Amino acid sequence: MINLDKLYKQLKKKYGSPKGQWLLWCKRPKTEKEREEVIIEAILTQRANWNNVRLAFGNLKREKMDRLKGIYQKGEKKLAPLIRPSGFYKTKANYLFYLAQFILKNYGGINEMKKEKLQDLREKLLKLKGIGLETADSILLYGLDKPIFVIDEYTRRFVKKHKLAKNLSYHFLQKLFEGEIKRDFRLYQDFHALIVIDGKAR
Repeated sequence: MINLDKLYKQLKKKYGSPKGQWLLWCKRPKTEKEREEVIIEAILTQRANWNNVRLAFGNLKREKMDRLKGIYQKGEKKLAPLIRPSGFYKTKANYLFYLAQFILKNYGGINEMKKEKLQDLREKLLKLKGIGLETADSILLYGLDKPIFVIDEYTRRFVKKHKLAKNLSYHFLQKLFEGEIKRDFRLYQDFHALIVIDGKAR
């Protein structure tokens, strides 16, 4: 079996540090504002291409709704038309509103949320409407620097291409990556981003 560390080094050599859409998501350290942007984009990017996510986020910025507090205070009706470019905008407005409410009511903000234990926080996120495994783990890894590996369609294709496993379930692949490479959020961020970059380059 090909070693995952070796595959990571090959990707790093080929592409360098993650660029483009990943510049912010892989930035270290992030400000509280940048963390909130990543968390908002993690919802907007569901079934959407990145250009449309950026258009939607640009609309939020223009209306000063690019922070969780603004989303929560101004509400779903104001939010929905602004995020229209990302598709499923009414649904996503609902998801974003309740996510903002959850964070602000339970923690008061991102910095306090970040202090909670990974598994406890993951369980709470997964109970929220519209947040599945991939979105929850993206928020945890890229928004909060928690060491959890994100599994998406690009990861599955990468695993198939390199014949790393036959079982492509989320849980199995997450354990595979986390068991084989060093437990470090920086490595997880860069490796996952490079897998997506490589997948899109094909």
